[in-house]
Amino acid sequence: MTAAPSAIFLLPAAAAFGAQRLERACAQALGRADRPPAGEAGGQAQLLRHFEVLPRRLPFAALTRQADAGDAAGHAWLRADPAHVRPDINGARLLACGEALALEAAEAAALLRPLKPLFGDAGFPIDAPTPSRWYLRLPPQAQLPRFAPPSEALGADLFEHLAEGAEGRRWRALLNEAQIVLHNHPLNAARAARGRAMVNSLWFWGGGVLPDRVASGLSAVGSDDESLCALATAAGVPAGPGDAEFAAPAADALFDLRALRDLRQFAQAWLTPAFAALGRGELAALQLDLEDGQGYRFARGQRWRFWRRPQASLQR
Repeated sequence: MTAAPSAIFLLPAAAAFGAQRLERACAQALGRADRPPAGEAGGQAQLLRHFEVLPRRLPFAALTRQADAGDAAGHAWLRADPAHVRPDINGARLLACGEALALEAAEAAALLRPLKPLFGDAGFPIDAPTPSRWYLRLPPQAQLPRFAPPSEALGADLFEHLAEGAEGRRWRALLNEAQIVLHNHPLNAARAARGRAMVNSLWFWGGGVLPDRVASGLSAVGSDDESLCALATAAGVPAGPGDAEFAAPAADALFDLRALRDLRQFAQAWLTPAFAALGRGELAALQLDLEDGQGYRFARGQRWRFWRRPQASLQR
């Protein structure tokens, strides 16, 4: 008889749910769950708990480039995604990036045209195999500063998340030049006239070369995040769009729920049906992995832990 599979729910930090509380049945199950020691906080550390990557880092630009174009080997890559920033009294804020701008292929090609000589002269050719994901090709030995991922910078002060130090100075200068080119591009006036966000900046992030090895014990990944899907593909794990609610998987699977902010929706669409699958023996175990490093593990026998108090919050 084939053993029942396990499921992992990848979640945002517990603080993302604020003061929301679980209803009694889910709170009881949470109170009776196993609570492993907290892991390292952060989005990359969270993914590295489920994927073995050597060297131990996540060069998302190279991973997504390989998924998009199949030519990432032999070069370092840096994402230079189209972005919309809005000046304010304190500086500027990153308000949209990549897919959120809903660029068409012809628009991306038009915007890239004047950027190609700028980055080509700097030794970093730019192109876009998809309208929402733009890439700079770098020498494999290129030394790059740390660039913040868009999820870390959205809504925040742009200047607090730019590359710092001597290594970052060159990239800040290139960004300034690119912003001038994009600000003056006639396509942006046309987009503004249609009520669309202007592409007036780029966002550099995810730099590096392809890892030597990517592996995972997972058999499936459900996610709408192209970076996670590219990581899964590199590990040989089938990845597809996320579902709206839980259904017991055929094999060990990870479900990407990091975009959720409604605890009631999470309980109704995911926790409750997963607990039901545990009770029926369709699921051997369920793990919650939060971005802040916290975690919970559920198994069928925990329902007998009557002495445990209910826990209505994901925060311990």
